[in-house]
Amino acid sequence: MSNMAKQPVVCMAGCGQRVITPPVGVSLAGYFHDRVATSVRDDLMARAMVMEHEGARLALVSCDLICMSEEVAGAAKALIEKEAGIPPERVLIGATHTHTGPEIRPGSVISRNEEYVAGLPRRIADAVGAAARNMFRATLRPGRAVCEGYAFNRLFRMKDGTEVFGRGGDQVVKVAGPVDPDLQTLSVVDEEGRLRAMAVNFALHADVIGGGKADFISADWPGVVAQTVAAVYGQDVVTVFLQGTCGDINHNPHEPTFLPTRGPAKAAQVGRGVAAVAMHASERAEPMTFVRLWGEMRTLTIPYYTREAGLLAQVAELKKKPEADRTPFDRFLIERTEKWPYDGKMADAPIQAMQIGEMAVAGFPAEIFVRIGLEVKSFSPLARTMVVELANARVTNYVPTTDQAERGAYGAKPILSRWLCADAGRRMADAMQAMLWRGIVGPG
Repeated sequence: MSNMAKQPVVCMAGCGQRVITPPVGVSLAGYFHDRVATSVRDDLMARAMVMEHEGARLALVSCDLICMSEEVAGAAKALIEKEAGIPPERVLIGATHTHTGPEIRPGSVISRNEEYVAGLPRRIADAVGAAARNMFRATLRPGRAVCEGYAFNRLFRMKDGTEVFGRGGDQVVKVAGPVDPDLQTLSVVDEEGRLRAMAVNFALHADVIGGGKADFISADWPGVVAQTVAAVYGQDVVTVFLQGTCGDINHNPHEPTFLPTRGPAKAAQVGRGVAAVAMHASERAEPMTFVRLWGEMRTLTIPYYTREAGLLAQVAELKKKPEADRTPFDRFLIERTEKWPYDGKMADAPIQAMQIGEMAVAGFPAEIFVRIGLEVKSFSPLARTMVVELANARVTNYVPTTDQAERGAYGAKPILSRWLCADAGRRMADAMQAMLWRGIVGPG
């Protein structure tokens, strides 16, 4: 029987949001030097969608933060389970990865406001609670569209087989990897046909609006997406932005352009453009005729990177440079390499698989290279699969592909940006594939 011969499934759904803007004066995350926020350009938000069908509830949550930590997500999920009755495995809490938001990572080179971090779980749980308390009859509508011209792979292969961040001069052969132009949406539409909430999944770094000199708080281009959708459909419409696998993806075009390339103008351009594609996908999305809400968490045990002779020799050379000549990268790499506590140790890496009817969701706890996300989608049991990075925890900074882990580019360089063994990405992808195939149930 074709889907058109079936009837749309009506379930219960709700949406909510809460401001999570930190106080002016906090240090901003995203770089290797301290930047103190002197103003708020636009508020940071926690946004939530809650769905309920046949006694099961599931929540998708986005936070305008650099990452999500297990400390914050774990405390928020405990409150959500107690107050909204949603178990932790059916709550995904992701970060949009704005680089003009507060530092929340413990032990970071940038200091964090402990009082602010301690209050985050309550605010996140309040967004979910607002959604759970104000539910309505709705249909769920998965959409997708191609979104091109905004995301670019930022790594390049050199003639000697290594890779670098950026063009690298006349030794560059070509760009080192693909992009993922697949933009997916999950819309919540009430019985009057009104859009009430939309989840958007797209892979593009949220490091556009400020750069390394910004001293203001902003949600960057994902915030513009939410503002644009609300301007069209109503100010109470909630957009949950779930960051795709963009560990090696950013907004810098490879060819000369007259369009903006950075700063507020670029953030507005990207945000409006992505919102337009998301609305295009949502407007033609059919309601689901099968709904099942399921989630599972699994903690993988993955070896940490163990210091090798090559890295130690590089650090020894950096230490020969006069202190005044050392870059923030140099100083960070020297300090962290000398103090690296994880040689021979294992990391706990929580991953999350979900089913929302005809759509799968795969959550990973780091910045993931795009090829890994493409592989998860390729081998998923469902054609519509949102792959979400920076979900629920932060076990490392970046997770490159196994081959790129040894090629030296930023995002793959040990300790500076990669904390786990070179094969961590394959292990995560394989485990996710097994979870999805074991847990996904089709209609009938």
